[in-house]
Amino acid sequence: MPHRLRVPAPSGPPLTGHLPFADAPGVPDPIEVTSRYLTRGGRPWFPVSGEFHYTRYPAGEWEEELLKMKAGGVTVVASYVIWIHHEEIEGRVRFDGDRDLRRFAEHCARHGLDFIPRIGPWVHAEVRNGGLPDWVSARDCVPRTDDPAYLEAVGTWFEAIAEQLRGLDRANGGPIVAVQIENELYDQPGHLLTLKRMAQEAGLSAPLWTSTAWGGVQLPPDELLPLYGGYTETFWTEADGGWPDTCRKHFFFTHQRDDEGIGSDLRPVHVRGSAPDASADRFPWATCELGGGMAVSYHRRPHVDAADIAALGLTKIGCGSVWQGYYMFHGGTNPAGELTSLQESHATGYPNDLPVLTYDFQAPLGEYGQYRATYDELRLQHLLLADFGHLIAPMESVLPSTRPRGQDDRDTLRWAVRGDGGSGFLFVNNHQPHEPLPDHPGSSFTVEFPEGGSVSLPSAPVTVPSGATFCWPLRLDVAGLRVEWATAQPVCTVQDGGRTVLVLAAVAGIAPELALDEGTVVALSTPSGEVAYTDGRVLVTGLRPGTDALVEVETAAGGRVGLLVLDAATARTAYRGEVWGAERLVLADGGVVFDRGEVRLHSAVERPSYAVFPAPPLREGVPDGVFTRYTLPADGNGAGEASVTLLRPAGPAPEPATGVQGRAGAPADKYFDTAAAEYRVDLPQEVPPGTLLRIHWTGDVGRGYVGDTLVADQFFSGRVWDIGLDRIPAGPLRLQVLPGFEGADVYVPPEAGDGWGRAAVERVELVTVRRRAVG
Repeated sequence: MPHRLRVPAPSGPPLTGHLPFADAPGVPDPIEVTSRYLTRGGRPWFPVSGEFHYTRYPAGEWEEELLKMKAGGVTVVASYVIWIHHEEIEGRVRFDGDRDLRRFAEHCARHGLDFIPRIGPWVHAEVRNGGLPDWVSARDCVPRTDDPAYLEAVGTWFEAIAEQLRGLDRANGGPIVAVQIENELYDQPGHLLTLKRMAQEAGLSAPLWTSTAWGGVQLPPDELLPLYGGYTETFWTEADGGWPDTCRKHFFFTHQRDDEGIGSDLRPVHVRGSAPDASADRFPWATCELGGGMAVSYHRRPHVDAADIAALGLTKIGCGSVWQGYYMFHGGTNPAGELTSLQESHATGYPNDLPVLTYDFQAPLGEYGQYRATYDELRLQHLLLADFGHLIAPMESVLPSTRPRGQDDRDTLRWAVRGDGGSGFLFVNNHQPHEPLPDHPGSSFTVEFPEGGSVSLPSAPVTVPSGATFCWPLRLDVAGLRVEWATAQPVCTVQDGGRTVLVLAAVAGIAPELALDEGTVVALSTPSGEVAYTDGRVLVTGLRPGTDALVEVETAAGGRVGLLVLDAATARTAYRGEVWGAERLVLADGGVVFDRGEVRLHSAVERPSYAVFPAPPLREGVPDGVFTRYTLPADGNGAGEASVTLLRPAGPAPEPATGVQGRAGAPADKYFDTAAAEYRVDLPQEVPPGTLLRIHWTGDVGRGYVGDTLVADQFFSGRVWDIGLDRIPAGPLRLQVLPGFEGADVYVPPEAGDGWGRAAVERVELVTVRRRAVG
């Protein structure tokens, strides 16, 4: 069916100077906040932030993982500064090894990444006591209030953080662009203001001071930039509660910023419905916790697909987001506590039992740095924002008059436009988890602009496939060529000599078409398809997307522009970075990082290949469309094989204990010695760096031991269980697997099948991810 939308005339300029946020004097790219978007150096700025907890990852690998995040389009790294990880024992504050906050921030700065310390003191983060050390919780005080005894401890902690970060503020050329105060504190604006003042007095400085804003939070007026979130799934809701409506809402285009579901296990829920957000007229729509994945708790173990996260991210841009912030972007492992384990659990009064060690979060980059399909999906969006975010940020989100009637409406197409007076971007989301949305045959779009009339696309109606999520440009200027519209998503631009090449990604199931303003075109050639001149436009149809689908244009301004349309799968292998003296597009299955002129591949393939455009000088390769492809020789560094042997079959499954809020809790340690199946894993004498032990298993809870030391654990959710062999000490590896108790109030996703009640390690394999420099 035809879909129509009218973009209103742009509203007046945004408010400026109305908030007490100021960058350091004299910085070359001052950060400012308007009522609708952020600016940097006077230009609209669309940051992409990703959460990575340095204390949950080995310090020796921080730099490479940060480079992975940067290659994935992250521009700002956020990290909780988890108090109990640094001062588990009162008075012994540790910033050594994996706790070296300063070193982590310096790595960010070295690679051009901004940094946001989220200093708490209460952070949640699925950590014991929400990050408060036991000795703070044991004090005769009321935590998270202005109780003097509590503030005394907090003040000393803030001073320790400030000392670590001294000289890393913007005034000294440092990377700190924001500081987050507390987390999910919804009803104490006075205390939030006290914490901000204390942090400033301790010496912390940043142009932005932020706070989480979901759950109808009360913030001190204008003192903290409210940041929002949204998750595709939850581990903190009831086992039998089904897919929460608070998650379902994120797959619709809406102008409601709040998500009353985040953290709802720890506070009352105030359902806001469609009410406008109180801060919407003074603050831009910024996020810090779009779910890059989801943790698993004992009673609820959600499964998150890459398509879910892709739909969430792109929909939020269409809704009006001007800051894409992901939690988590990189998973990790809880450090071993000296006094107790450090995970969130019933033992410390939480409603949820989390695994002792794993904090993988199903994140785009996993607990051991594994690349996930989510990473590829988000990188595609972040490349778009890197080149076009400054255009999108000031554009207002406009919703069509015909839109879904409610959250149960799966039949009305979900779409929106970000637009200004004469141009914009069209967003469509036809995906949501658990409940597939139908195809939409006969779809076409007409967008009316207040300047220059309307844009109608495609040339003939198409079927919007079930599961499709995409963004199409409307009147996009590319080096003097006006792309009236395209049924392919802009990815990025690259320079090829004197030619600007716009790279686009085709949408699976929709033929790519390009409509160009004839007045900006002198000559055009295309490798396939047909070209028609009609109504002042040059229409290219029948183009076969791929590495050779380069439409070449000579513009009326005397320039040259290329339009390269990659197929959907190839586009998700695209990276852009500076290498061999220029910015280039690199296609590679696996991971690519760019490190000050060097490019490195992370691949589990013995002879990985990669393709480059434009081709680097003085390097021989084979043509792959307009790219040049290179294949690396085998390094002969195989991992060999691992085997697993059953030592003891499982006994009867233990019935889970009932914990806080009546939820099932993780089995006690004693059951692993009596009811768990036990296996021995035999590994080769030597395995290459970067090798994972991949365990295909069923059961309830799995634990891995070297000697008596717990080195890995997992709650079964149908996913494979990876153990990074670089992380564990030498010695025989034992696996213990408990079966699930029939009838337990535990949610295991349907994708997991019926294996939860059966404790078994079916097979193991070794996967080596090689890190190889190629330039």
